[in-house]
Amino acid sequence: MDFKVASVDSIIIYFGREISQEISLKVKKAYKSIMALKDESLIEIIPSYNSIFITYDIFTYDFVSLKQKIERSITFNSLRQDDEKIVSIDVYYGVEVGFDLEDISKKTSLSIEEIISLHSSKIYDVYAIGFLPGFAYLGNVDKKIAMPRLSSPRKKVPKGSLALADTQTAIYPQDSAGGWNIIGKTAMELFDKSLDTLSPLSGGNRVRFNPITKEEFLKQGGIL
Repeated sequence: MDFKVASVDSIIIYFGREISQEISLKVKKAYKSIMALKDESLIEIIPSYNSIFITYDIFTYDFVSLKQKIERSITFNSLRQDDEKIVSIDVYYGVEVGFDLEDISKKTSLSIEEIISLHSSKIYDVYAIGFLPGFAYLGNVDKKIAMPRLSSPRKKVPKGSLALADTQTAIYPQDSAGGWNIIGKTAMELFDKSLDTLSPLSGGNRVRFNPITKEEFLKQGGIL
């Protein structure tokens, strides 16, 4: 762990510089350990790909005292995913909603069925939440279907669109501009104001995508 001063009342803890499953597990374990302290002087705790940002009460801690407390609270003796919640998300991988499926098929020389199989056969880690509430960055996709961002972002990506960019995949929780490759769509709500986290997905979760038919998608309230 590498502790850095972010401001007079905040620190950043780095667990590595790259994006990987091992580092993601360390971030998740550290985040759970810090949250378990239930320390009201820790005002905000935000995990990301390879770091945790913490805002704290300067009348309770300074950089050194907080660093020491966190170091005492975290161990990495066991890095396992067994106890992590797996969220299953139904997805319709159809060309009507998967605007870039045919283009990806041409670029990879894979059939659309093979693309769907490769994407839905993995269980993905939630690496971070942003740029929209409920937008979970998930990794890593199979290298065979890893795609760069679009050269010209779309002005509007429909809510619920499942997308790829580089080695990551994500669902747009609401209509927005976006430059990721769209491969499907879900009727599941990814932004929920009634939840403390604003989304059914959060750091510590894992995600599995379940391919469904167009009829099932429409029955769930999906919109083509």
